Amino acid sequence: MKTISVNDAPQRELFPGFRARLVHSERMTFSYVDVDAGASFAEHDHPHEQVIHMLEGELEVTIDGETRVLSAGEVAIVPSHARHRGTAITACRILDAFSPRRDDYR
Repeated sequence: MKTISVNDAPQRELFPGFRARLVHSERMTFSYVDVDAGASFAEHDHPHEQVIHMLEGELEVTIDGETRVLSAGEVAIVPSHARHRGTAITACRILDAFSPRRDDYR
């Protein structure tokens, strides 16, 4: 059995103000992200399906033109190739899951 301590994973800045610890399985990537209040990521898309799970804080996210504010305990699904962007209203902790695995994050 393979186990990983998330706290031992190196931290990587994905976007300014978005610091992630990445865990990769054979088919998925899990990104544990600490976000500064006011930090944002520009609209983009990727072939991966993404699940945004809010652990703490509030994040305004727009997916395919629809905007919502997500808070702790909420989950948003980003379909493959969907245009999306977001801004942290408060400091946040987020768990993003990607399928297939994000080899560009390795």
